[in-house]
Amino acid sequence: MKNHHRSKKKQISHVVPMIVIGVGLIIIGLISAKVITAENVSAEDYGVVPQQVSFTAPEITLDALTGETVSISDFHGQVILINNWATWCPPCKAEMPTLLKYYEDHRDEGFVLVAIEAGDPKDDVARFVQEYDLSFPVLLDPNNKALYAFRNDSLPSSYVVDQDGTVVLAWSGPITYATLEKYVTPLLEQ
Repeated sequence: MKNHHRSKKKQISHVVPMIVIGVGLIIIGLISAKVITAENVSAEDYGVVPQQVSFTAPEITLDALTGETVSISDFHGQVILINNWATWCPPCKAEMPTLLKYYEDHRDEGFVLVAIEAGDPKDDVARFVQEYDLSFPVLLDPNNKALYAFRNDSLPSSYVVDQDGTVVLAWSGPITYATLEKYVTPLLEQ
């Protein structure tokens, strides 16, 4: 009987630490989920590095949120950052303030940012643009022409087109202001 009681005690002594560790991991997970949300994470927290590429920019013509028809070629001679995004996409939301700041800091240097929204209703896009106070061109892409043209359905995804119409940088995921300064600003100085 003593041995049976002792083995039960031993089994319990092994289970208790496992329960404590499991509860601790659950608490950490819940705290992390509460702390990390789309509203309080910025692109600066998890940016990606662009890849150097070289191909002719696809000809994309879409309706702007303002109602006019816009083509990427309308911006020939400028450095263009094409950003494919969606209103429901947390990383897209996270990088918008960064993209807006970079645009506002460099638009007088021959830089334009063209945000191509991937399929959401016009009213949703308009609310998003107003909420984020976006000042760069926003194009509506209900049929995902831009995603197909670039053969990349990841959001956000961005491409930098040089003054000659060649796509020279590409990335999927949010990017930081420092990375934009490092990779895009030198193109403005050429």
